[in-house]
Amino acid sequence: MDFRIFTEPQQGATYDQLLAVAKRAEALGFDAFFRSDHYLAMNADGLPGPTDAWLTLAGLARETSTIRLGTLVTSATFRHPGPLAISVAQVDQMSGGRVEFGLGAGWFEAEHTAYGIPFPGLGERFDRLTEQLEIITGLWQTPVGGTFDHAGKFYTVQDSPALPKPTQERVPVIVGGMGRNRTPELAARFATEFNIPFQSLDAVAGQYARVREVCGQVGRDADDLTYSVALVLCCGRTEDELARRAAAIGREVDELRENGAAGTPDEVVAKIEAYRALGATRVYLQVLDLDDLDHLDLVAAEVVPNVGG
Repeated sequence: MDFRIFTEPQQGATYDQLLAVAKRAEALGFDAFFRSDHYLAMNADGLPGPTDAWLTLAGLARETSTIRLGTLVTSATFRHPGPLAISVAQVDQMSGGRVEFGLGAGWFEAEHTAYGIPFPGLGERFDRLTEQLEIITGLWQTPVGGTFDHAGKFYTVQDSPALPKPTQERVPVIVGGMGRNRTPELAARFATEFNIPFQSLDAVAGQYARVREVCGQVGRDADDLTYSVALVLCCGRTEDELARRAAAIGREVDELRENGAAGTPDEVVAKIEAYRALGATRVYLQVLDLDDLDHLDLVAAEVVPNVGG
C-alpha cells in the first residue's frame, strides 16, 4: 500500500505551511505529497487566500528530493491544455521526474464565478476534459522533432512542436470520481490510476467493478490501472487526542470514524485494510490541519507499518 499526504490549501494555507508538510512527509517516508487545485475556500475564511497548484508544486520540486508530487485534481476548466502541458512537463523536469497529474472536469461553480472563469454545463465540461486529456497526453507522447495536431470541438492545435517533454517517459495520469459512464471510459483510455475520494466501501467496490468492466470492453487489462482512495485523516492515540484533532478541523469524531480514516491507529489500520481488500493499493490521507505535523509522525509510526502486515 502506498501512503500519500493530500492537502486542501484553499481552506487556508501559505506556501511555507505546505513546504513544511511536504518536507515532513518526505522525511517520514510517505510516497507522495498532493494538493487540491481550488481557488475558493469551502465553509472557511481561507486566509490568506488561494495558492496556485502548479506554482506550489514547482517550488516544492526544488525543495524536496524524493517524494512524488501531484494534484488531486487539476480542473480542466482552469487552464488551456497546451500551456498546462508545458507547466506540468516543466515541473516534472524541475523535480527530476516526480510529478503525477490528476485532471478532472471541475465541479465548484462558485470558485469559477469568483475568479472570472467560465463554467459550462456538465456535458461540455466532460467534453473539454476529454479533449484536454487527448491533447496533453498527445503532446507529451509526440517524438522530439515531430509535431502534434488536434482538431476538436473546443480546442485546435496545429503544427505544435510538442515541447517541452517531461523527464518521465510517461507522466502518471490520474482520473477519478463516481460518474457512471464517462469517468470509467476516460480512466480506461487515459489513466494510469483510478481514484475515488471520500466514498463508502460499497460505493468504491461498485465503481472499481465498473471501471474494470469498461477496461475489458476497450481491450485494456484492468490490472494495468492502480486503484486508489482518498480519506480524511484524523488519528489519535487516546480519545482526548482524537477529539482535539477532530475539533481542530471542525468535524465530529463519530462522523469521521464512519466516513474517514479516523480513530485510534488500530482503527485507521482496519479502515485502510477494508479498502485494500477491495483492490485499493494506494491511499491519499487528507490532512486538514497543516500545522499538526505530529499527526504525520503518529501515522508513520503506528499506521503505515501495520497495513498489509
